[in-house]
Amino acid sequence: MKQNQKTITYSQVIHLSHIIDIDIPQWPGDPPVEFTTVANIPEDGYYLRRLTIGEHSATHINAPKSFYPHSAGIDQYPPESLVLPAVVIHICADAKLNPDYALTVADVLAWEKKNGEIPPSSLVLLHTGWENKWLDKKQFFNQDPQGNMHFPGFSYDATEFLLEQRQIAGLGTDTHGVDPGQDHSFNINRLVLAQQRIILENLTNLQHLPPKGTTLMIGVLRLRDGSGSPVGVLALVP
Repeated sequence: MKQNQKTITYSQVIHLSHIIDIDIPQWPGDPPVEFTTVANIPEDGYYLRRLTIGEHSATHINAPKSFYPHSAGIDQYPPESLVLPAVVIHICADAKLNPDYALTVADVLAWEKKNGEIPPSSLVLLHTGWENKWLDKKQFFNQDPQGNMHFPGFSYDATEFLLEQRQIAGLGTDTHGVDPGQDHSFNINRLVLAQQRIILENLTNLQHLPPKGTTLMIGVLRLRDGSGSPVGVLALVP
């Protein structure tokens, strides 16, 4: 075997990205998803559409340029950073009782007691069960009468612990943000992206992944100076 050559073995491939359509949940202020037919088979001999979509719509990745103007755009992520091992932490029961639940350091340590220490360079995926609300925008954003959103995410302390003590590659979740819905300052995004790591949001099918052992392949659109990109995420399950 050549030096640094890696082998991935898997028994199943699972889509972790939602289908993109015009009626998907959109963050307030994001441009609408639009499909416009520009060529059709009867007249042109082929079928082609123009797609309009925001960089942070559907299942997507956030880049440092989202919050730091002189930092890396999504086109600057090296390819090796987009193939990485993943662990999954389930908080569905907690999120059902408290939609504002934020993953704690104690949750991480409880997971490790069962599964072993999170390996360095892993992507930590948070399964909250929110993917089941995807087809209902009202439930997905869960806004109160004042317009505040209520959905679960990562706490600052847990994120800091994962970055500093476990040297993770980044975070992912099945909600519209790794930050809990009530956090309007995007503290978790800022903390992770300050180190040019990975943020994945609006994932799906996390319930089908084991706690550890999965390899993710993240297909980005290499948008020049992009603040992020819709992504196709494939999970290679052992």
